[in-house]
Amino acid sequence: MSLEQIELLETWGLKFFFLAIFLLIGLAIQDVLKRGNVPKFGRYIVWSVLFLGCAGFVAKGIIEAAWEGGGIG
Repeated sequence: MSLEQIELLETWGLKFFFLAIFLLIGLAIQDVLKRGNVPKFGRYIVWSVLFLGCAGFVAKGIIEAAWEGGGIG
């Protein structure tokens, strides 16, 4: 394997690792909300905060890819 292939593998591995972490966090939050009998408004707040965190992470990745593609980074 060349150095480029290893770096690409590491990059994709890290992205899938973060995806798995976000999934596990979501499942843990769902379990806590069910067991704690949290009202609907509280659930909406918790899920919106989780979604915004994921959206920020995705936006960061898109911005980095665009900058690297444009020669900025």
